[in-house]
Amino acid sequence: MLPKVLLLLFFVASVRSATECLHRDFGYTGTVCVCNAEHCDTIDPITEVPSNQYISYTSNLEGLRFQREVGEFSSTENSKADVIDRSKRYQEIVGFGGAFTDATGINLDILDEQTREHLIRSYFSDEGIEYSLCRVPIGGTDFSTRSYSYLDTRNPDLELANFALQDEDYNYKIPYILQALELTENKLQFFASAWTAPAWMKTNEAPDGDGELKREYWQLWVDYFIKFFDSYKAEGIEFWGLTTGNEPSLAFFTWTGINSIGWLPWTQNKWIARNLGPTIRNSEYSDLKLMTHDDQRILLPLMFSLLADEAAASYLDGIAVHWYWNDFVPASWQTNIHELYPEKFFINTEACKGDRPWDSAVRLGSWDRGEQYARDIIENLQHWSVGWVDWNMALNTTGGPSYISNEVDAPIIVNPDTYEFYKQPMFYAIGHYSKFITKGSVRIGLPFKQNGVSIVAFDRPDEATVIVAINTGESETEIHIQDPDKGLISKVITAKSFNTIIYW
Repeated sequence: MLPKVLLLLFFVASVRSATECLHRDFGYTGTVCVCNAEHCDTIDPITEVPSNQYISYTSNLEGLRFQREVGEFSSTENSKADVIDRSKRYQEIVGFGGAFTDATGINLDILDEQTREHLIRSYFSDEGIEYSLCRVPIGGTDFSTRSYSYLDTRNPDLELANFALQDEDYNYKIPYILQALELTENKLQFFASAWTAPAWMKTNEAPDGDGELKREYWQLWVDYFIKFFDSYKAEGIEFWGLTTGNEPSLAFFTWTGINSIGWLPWTQNKWIARNLGPTIRNSEYSDLKLMTHDDQRILLPLMFSLLADEAAASYLDGIAVHWYWNDFVPASWQTNIHELYPEKFFINTEACKGDRPWDSAVRLGSWDRGEQYARDIIENLQHWSVGWVDWNMALNTTGGPSYISNEVDAPIIVNPDTYEFYKQPMFYAIGHYSKFITKGSVRIGLPFKQNGVSIVAFDRPDEATVIVAINTGESETEIHIQDPDKGLISKVITAKSFNTIIYW
């Protein structure tokens, strides 16, 4: 047996030390962290501290990235402190993550092996931000290099005999999904969303435009989903959830050119009640979480007619929401619907910046875009969301590829000319939630604001408590949080910062 001093030295030597960010300024009021084959910033492993201490992590405009500090609880009373109330328990968290789009895989494929490893580890390993829930498209999206489904036959194929995964699945999705699963020790969960059916199944016989699903193919479309799940299961990938389809409202905004199936709620409820719900619940995938809407928050009032249909609603587990145009409608809309339908969870299933015609697609290092992510996540968590999933995990410097030139921004941008990638403030904004608020965490009572700082708190399954505090102000401030079981936390929150506090 080794002497205790040697055991201690061995432990210290075996603990990884975080690699610092290599900053670069592209002139967008913030910086990126540059990663290449030789260098990529990492995060210290989260280790439990003594019961009188807490750990805080800070990322800010001044350049800190997950800066770790240890503080101590105080026994002092503070009348300004907000008090954690564990008797108030709200939603249970499913996870945080991004989407395995073709564009993500294509940009990963550009990089050399070591740099690619750094990128995947940045998202999924314990030295990264530990994504736990990811979206997988069923077929192509606007972030593919072509329009495709799994059954693009000239004539209707009523037996689905020619259904087949495509090269994009085998080259750009499945290999990286399997690598992510390995990094998370198979804890990573997935949900699937389809953009469009094969053209011959639609009324306009085109993948985009104002087409709806032909009624004679309502059941065949669900059978197509089953084929997809069978095909991915054969590759070692199983799913937690399924949405009813990406952004059905796109069929009413035909100029976008994005593949879609148009649904109105009072039509979709019949399809769910007669076809989707019964087929899924009577299949080997009966445990799938079925999520409706998968569209903008501003369109949530349309959900009332669907959820009021008891036959359809009985099959639905949750409501999937996208963030576009959230600046026009408050997150409290979700709370209002939750109060009417408390058995249905809310989950955020897509977000990106650079989506508006008057805004540039990629703004490397934009702190403002990181703040918009951080603010949206915390507001959704405060209003019953069980998870928040980003869009493309990696895009190139023009915001693609996209076969319809629908370029946007992403938390990680790959430079195909230098074989390096850039972690943007959006990456760190998500990470202050995804790395610390683990699956099964439960939101607990704590006021949403203090001294201009947005706050949310969770109890984790491992008996840790996590507090996220976002300061979008120009000045530093101090927050005071009283945990009746532990004592007082008094912490200076720097200007323009994302902060996470964790203790056991």
